Amino acid sequence: MNGTVFLWLGSLAVLLTITSCAGPLGRGKYETPSYNAVLSDGAFEVRDYPTLVVATAPMGAGRQNGAFMKLFRYISGDNVKEQKIAMTTPVFGTMKGEARDMSFVVPEEIVKAGVPESSNPDVKISKRQAGRFAVYRYSGRWTEAREVDAQTKLAAWMKSKGLTVEGGFEKANYDPPFTPPSMRRNEVLVRIKK
Repeated sequence: MNGTVFLWLGSLAVLLTITSCAGPLGRGKYETPSYNAVLSDGAFEVRDYPTLVVATAPMGAGRQNGAFMKLFRYISGDNVKEQKIAMTTPVFGTMKGEARDMSFVVPEEIVKAGVPESSNPDVKISKRQAGRFAVYRYSGRWTEAREVDAQTKLAAWMKSKGLTVEGGFEKANYDPPFTPPSMRRNEVLVRIKK
């Protein structure tokens, strides 16, 4: 093969990756909870979220994959109704002391019909109460260091705006693992006083 063919194939691969991540094969095919943006300032935002029903599993010693697989099995039918449940975005991560939890948002259609309990006692169904959140959005692969840096930036921005924190930091990841880092949507958020 000559250089032109390699260039053409490379361009095609990039195009397919971009369209799959933005379109029906990437985050674009997943239900995402609606929110009202109260204030937008570049990468920062203040949002009002409604009450969301979530399925939550403990990560345990920072092991995200274990929690993800428990939640994935739940939506794949490991629940009392043996019901398949569509994947949604974002996947939330919360800190409670030293422990981290991972949560999937339950689709509205399932909430209206009745959310099945999990067959695994590690997966709990609960409500994430409505509220106002300050949010910082960034791209790239998630790392703990990048999350801490994002929290620091969000805290400084909130201080400059006179916003009062009412909870702990959370993270939100929106993309499938095959999404190129530059196209990923990551967020840190924290509940604030209205």
